[in-house]
Amino acid sequence: MATVFLGLGTNLGDRAANLRHALAALPPDFTVTAVSRLYETEPAYLLDQPRFLNLAARAQTALAPLAALRRLKAIENALGRQASVRYGPRLIDLDLLLYEAVLMDTPELTLPHPRLPERAFVLVPLAEVAPDLVHPGLGLTMAALRGRLGDTSALIWPAQEQL
Repeated sequence: MATVFLGLGTNLGDRAANLRHALAALPPDFTVTAVSRLYETEPAYLLDQPRFLNLAARAQTALAPLAALRRLKAIENALGRQASVRYGPRLIDLDLLLYEAVLMDTPELTLPHPRLPERAFVLVPLAEVAPDLVHPGLGLTMAALRGRLGDTSALIWPAQEQL
């Protein structure tokens, strides 16, 4: 079994329910062992859209990295995600952030997730779940990467919604 870290996000419909449904859809391929709190986040890259709810999860899987990614995309589709503009609104987004200490760069999958170090909406919840986890490419812990972002309170804060 491999330890993986996932980022989950949504900004359409009943956001908390979308995340609950996504977490419930992960088994049996992913056994969730830790989940961060919910965070409300300002949209990144494409700013004219609703705020997101995000969380991070640690899970165990027997799937290989590409199979894990494909399973996450199948779950997104099963939950009703529609293809749209890059970085645009989405019913659900499931990202494979890290897979053990695997470094991988293929057209289909890059591990760790290439934009992980710049994204408060990923690092804040991920540092909550795994502060001492070391980024295999950068050699820094998630807490240290989170710290490099500085004050993120205008971008991300604990959500009022609950899972």
